[in-house]
Amino acid sequence: MRSRYTAFALGDAEYLLRTWHPRTRPERLELEDRDWVGLEITDRVDGAEHDMMGIVGFTAHWVAGRQPGSQTERSAFVRRGGRWVYLAATPDAE
Repeated sequence: MRSRYTAFALGDAEYLLRTWHPRTRPERLELEDRDWVGLEITDRVDGAEHDMMGIVGFTAHWVAGRQPGSQTERSAFVRRGGRWVYLAATPDAE
């Protein structure tokens, strides 16, 4: 999760696409013009060394111009070829 946040902060769309599961990955990725200024991990379900799937809850903070904002999500990750890849956003647990 942190490496994908860093890729957003650096504008590295190629890395984001490489770490996205092919079943859910878009053909292209155009990143919005934002300065990413912080990441808070709010939850983790599974995702340990021997797990095949994990969920990470986070809030990522950004600034666009002078307007601050944030994105809150729970993301599912799966192991593919020994590496973690982003699968999709998951519904919030109520």
